[in-house]
Amino acid sequence: MSDLQEIRDTFELFDDWEDKYRFLIELGKDLPPLAQEHRIEANLIRGCQSQVWLVAEQNAAHDQLDIALDSDAHIVRGLSAVVLAALNHKSPAEILAFDIEGLFTDLDLLQHLSPTRGNGLRAMVAKIREHAQLA
Repeated sequence: MSDLQEIRDTFELFDDWEDKYRFLIELGKDLPPLAQEHRIEANLIRGCQSQVWLVAEQNAAHDQLDIALDSDAHIVRGLSAVVLAALNHKSPAEILAFDIEGLFTDLDLLQHLSPTRGNGLRAMVAKIREHAQLA
């Protein structure tokens, strides 16, 4: 998985949004698939146009949330990779404090996604924040 700065730097290299979409799809291909036993109704994120599964486990030894995301849509897997680069393996406090909307603005993501896909992206982040609040 790429780190967040790598993603930012690569996004800056592309002028064309078609290239950025291709990059997002490539990021999604690098995500490890979620085990079949986690692809259950309880792990589905509501508000997403495609199917998106989220598993978050608190790692108390490291004061962090370990997050896994998967989707049946290539572009959403790529968006998941961006979210994971920003929030995975962070403490609940870091997750809650992170300006994810600022990241989406910096990458100009929401401007180039359909409204339903943008809502799904926000639903994904909201679910992660919900896990962080409960941790």
